[in-house]
Amino acid sequence: MKILLYLEAEEFLSHSGIGRAMKHQQRALDLMGVDWTKDPSEDYDILHLNTYGFGSWKMLKKAKKAGKKVVFHGHSTKEDFRNSFVGSNLVAPFFKQYLMRFYRAADLVITPTEYSASLLRAYGIKCPILPISNGIDLAKYERSLEKEQAFQEYFNLKSNQKVVITAGLYFKRKGIDDFVKVAERMPEVTFIWFGYQNLWTIPGWVRRIVKKNHPKNVLFPGYIKGEVFEGAMTAADCFFFPSREETEGIVVLEALASHQKALIRDIPVYKGWLDTSSVSMASDIDGFVQELEEILEGKVDKTAAGFDVAQERTIEKVAHELVAAYQQALEL
Repeated sequence: MKILLYLEAEEFLSHSGIGRAMKHQQRALDLMGVDWTKDPSEDYDILHLNTYGFGSWKMLKKAKKAGKKVVFHGHSTKEDFRNSFVGSNLVAPFFKQYLMRFYRAADLVITPTEYSASLLRAYGIKCPILPISNGIDLAKYERSLEKEQAFQEYFNLKSNQKVVITAGLYFKRKGIDDFVKVAERMPEVTFIWFGYQNLWTIPGWVRRIVKKNHPKNVLFPGYIKGEVFEGAMTAADCFFFPSREETEGIVVLEALASHQKALIRDIPVYKGWLDTSSVSMASDIDGFVQELEEILEGKVDKTAAGFDVAQERTIEKVAHELVAAYQQALEL
């Protein structure tokens, strides 16, 4: 069995959750000893599509014509497309119909959670839809004093400085507006938003938040990977993720794997695998501030239970599920 992993516009998407999911797929297949390629010119048994551009559609049609099985990864839904790019809400219904062309043509669909699987089933997709986590590499997020020092030096942080971090694109869907509003209520705390998005692809009011309409205690350093980000995950006082819609939320898994205290918005995607025993949850500004204050005062620590959740979604466990899905696709 050989898998063609296809990610259209890989360079553009490499910093996104989809890009990280693709890397996790490669790691999972390596762990299982399954042959894979990213080169469409090579022979393969299964095409695993991660994107839905015109190039992806062309690859899908070519694979079907050659009698290959096609697995489509449902990273996106109409629901998580909304409140993102300029005009996304206007075109979201058309985007859904466009997505359905891919889903209906696939032999099998993989999507990260039961919640996102339920959305796709509600679209009327008839092929098998399997919820399989994107997975997490626990070893990558082990605590490292060197990484923590790199993070603290990069931002010139004092040893007693309270720091709250998050990661994501500059989208309303990601809760960038609420992140800043919470920071305004807590001026003594440093808030850092890791991530980047071309400013001309997002609505003007979001662009203004990033460029100037935010308090001094909010930092937008852009996309940073490696030891600085990984050090932030363990050295910060809380990972605050106010996203309004996700298909899973890889960065939440990264925070849990880092033994980091996590505060998230209470939304349906977490039902069944995250609750208030492993993370803090709230639904509005007042709730976020209250939960965050308790975390920063040392009254709440759910990191042990959060790490248990991450352990249930390790890349090793996901690897077995992924290969089983491929074998199922071959038998269809």
